[in-house]
Amino acid sequence: MKKEDILHLEKLMNFLSLHFLKKNHWEDVTKTEWSYIVAEINDLIINDNEEKNIKRKADILGSNYLYEHLIINKLKKYYQNDNSVLSKPNLAKLSLIVKVLGYSNYIDFINSHTGAFNFSDLRIDMNNGKQNVSLLDRLVGCWYSYNRNLPDNPSEVKDNRIWRSAMEIYKSETSGEYYIERSGGDHHKYFGKVTAYSDYVFIIMNSNTFIRQRHFISRIKDIKEKLKNPEYKLHELHFISTCISFNQEPIALFEIFQKADRKSFISDSISFPIDSDEIPKSIIKQLEDTESNRIDYR
Repeated sequence: MKKEDILHLEKLMNFLSLHFLKKNHWEDVTKTEWSYIVAEINDLIINDNEEKNIKRKADILGSNYLYEHLIINKLKKYYQNDNSVLSKPNLAKLSLIVKVLGYSNYIDFINSHTGAFNFSDLRIDMNNGKQNVSLLDRLVGCWYSYNRNLPDNPSEVKDNRIWRSAMEIYKSETSGEYYIERSGGDHHKYFGKVTAYSDYVFIIMNSNTFIRQRHFISRIKDIKEKLKNPEYKLHELHFISTCISFNQEPIALFEIFQKADRKSFISDSISFPIDSDEIPKSIIKQLEDTESNRIDYR
């Protein structure tokens, strides 16, 4: 294996540790936790086979495949002695892993992760306010965001389509801050920070491939009273999202976040026609009025 191959493999292992355990580096993951990740991946492989009506038995991973074959025999060996002669891992197995996570193959995964997220570049500072941690904890989990990207001139709308982006909000083990990662078209990724003060939620988000910051703001009425009920769950949030368009004009769009079940969560961005059965009726109703859901800042 060349150093480049090692760096690619390390990128995958870091991605798996962050995706499944919210740990930033593969070295922070224990042998038992790697077995847990394998079990999660195998469940995804089996479910994928069933959805595609594949009759043959699913080609799953051994319980110690990640830890013994990739961590011990590849990464740790290399970092103990970078002159070690290491054979390349099975490309088919690596592609199998990333396919169930939404990528076409292993090469597609590598090409989609050419840049690292730099959360430290994002700042949401309101020094006079105390964070609503109870609300932030309720935001942790998987969400879908439904939004409509409209042209400057509404008369130019040629087809009614809605984008559904997959995102996850989680609390960083190291900094204690609340982070968000969001999918885009062609596996483009956005990353951001989330905070809440009183009954307001704020998100600042950036991209790993080009600079186009987005800001989200939402208000949850009577949240203080609602949070007194330990059974209270947040299922939907309505945001106004602002960004800079490609012609440098600030625009704002109405977006709906809807909580998703992790077991059925699809970590991808998908375009649907407005009459699609895949879009909840309540969301269609909110997004049909394109005039009121687009704010013109000029």
